[in-house]
Amino acid sequence: MPLVQRLKKIVTHTILAGLVWMTQAVSGQNVDDLPAAVRVVTAGHNFPDNAYALLVQEVGNPTPLLAVNTALPMNPASTIKTLTTLAGLEVLGADYTWKTEIYALGTVSEGTLQGDLLIRGGADPFLVEENVRSMLKMLQRRGVQRITGDLIVDNSLFDASVRAGSAVDNQSGRAYNVLPEALLFNFQVVNFYFYPHGNGRDVIVRSDPNLPNLTIDNRLQLRDGPCTGFQRGISFNEDVATNTVIFSGQHPSSCGEYSMTRAVLDPEQYNFGLFQALWRELGGEFDGQLREASLSDLADNATVLPFVVWQSPPLADIIKSINKYSNNMMTRQLLLTLALQHGGAPASTDTGIDAVRAYLSDVGIDHSSLMMANGSGLSRDTRLTADLLGAIMLRGFAIPTMPEFVASLPLAGLDGTMQDRLTSGDGHGSVHVKTGSLNDVAGIAGYVHARSGKHYIVVALINHTQAHTGPGQELGDALLRWVWQQ
Repeated sequence: MPLVQRLKKIVTHTILAGLVWMTQAVSGQNVDDLPAAVRVVTAGHNFPDNAYALLVQEVGNPTPLLAVNTALPMNPASTIKTLTTLAGLEVLGADYTWKTEIYALGTVSEGTLQGDLLIRGGADPFLVEENVRSMLKMLQRRGVQRITGDLIVDNSLFDASVRAGSAVDNQSGRAYNVLPEALLFNFQVVNFYFYPHGNGRDVIVRSDPNLPNLTIDNRLQLRDGPCTGFQRGISFNEDVATNTVIFSGQHPSSCGEYSMTRAVLDPEQYNFGLFQALWRELGGEFDGQLREASLSDLADNATVLPFVVWQSPPLADIIKSINKYSNNMMTRQLLLTLALQHGGAPASTDTGIDAVRAYLSDVGIDHSSLMMANGSGLSRDTRLTADLLGAIMLRGFAIPTMPEFVASLPLAGLDGTMQDRLTSGDGHGSVHVKTGSLNDVAGIAGYVHARSGKHYIVVALINHTQAHTGPGQELGDALLRWVWQQ
């Protein structure tokens, strides 16, 4: 039976009673109660009894089918994205959109803007290249083809503290570590492509998008050998001071096209480069410089109306990208949007966390066990219990926008981070579950439509040195298969 039809048969007060129970629950079972298929994994990998927390509960039934270590605080990794996105759905609404505003700071006549162009960031988490292109095409349709002044970037919506801190794994060039910005184009990433040169010595490097303010220093050499090795022998480094990326190493000649995605430049320089590339691609003229300023600081323009307003896709679509593909930057943008709703601008991460706590209080979920760092799970300091995560899952199945929330989670064997898990057999195509992974951490949180037609919430959190290397996923999959069989 489809989830929507099933929801109509669930008595709302029964679910809410289950929520209250979940927030007060104490583990009533121990590791001796593990299903045999799950015990095989825990015993086979010598997991200590306190290395995992497991919760299985039928929707509408206040008594869990399985509850082990459910009051134990654990690092949830990206499973905490379910909390951030659920709060977004309930606080902001499924139809919420972000707005990016473009201001013409001068007169527009015969296709020419005599003055500067200002783009004011509105925290849009999905200003990918095609959307930026469409936004600039809208500007041209409104009559601007040539800009005589500069490009001014207004990134004032977020507090400066949002940029503080370092990457959780010291890999600042990785796309998953990109920090949120009020105005951020294309996740600040470039796809680099590598090809063996016909001369047998060199390696061709191409980039997409091709940013005019990014220099590529290609020091790669071609070597004979099979197409193997970490990053195919390619080393990536960046000189931020000169807007230069450096590729060095020896690339196997037997490789065909090889690609690498990296975050480059600082946010303003990236935005500037993509703007130049797309504006010229669209036939526009611009020879100005980049400036950073707030519209409110430009006294003569403080009351000017936007020339173009670009709207993002609705939140119901945005959370699919967040949960299915575990996009950290988009999740953090959403948390900061909750901060704006809760405390106004400039938004800070702390205010976003306060907003999530206020939401949990409003819906009656105990959050005393919650330690939240940034809403995405990309942190060593985040903690919550399986009880809390289970309460979130129950809440997600009770709200009017349940179909949107459930559909945002990866579907086992079919898409997102679950595409290559449960690819056949028990649970295939019947499990919507958010995954999580960090070094020493693995987790799942979501729903199983069992073969009996019943719906279960499932939570598994594993904190162990082997968790991220395969055994954590193995435990989660064993649990999901067992639940499907119920």
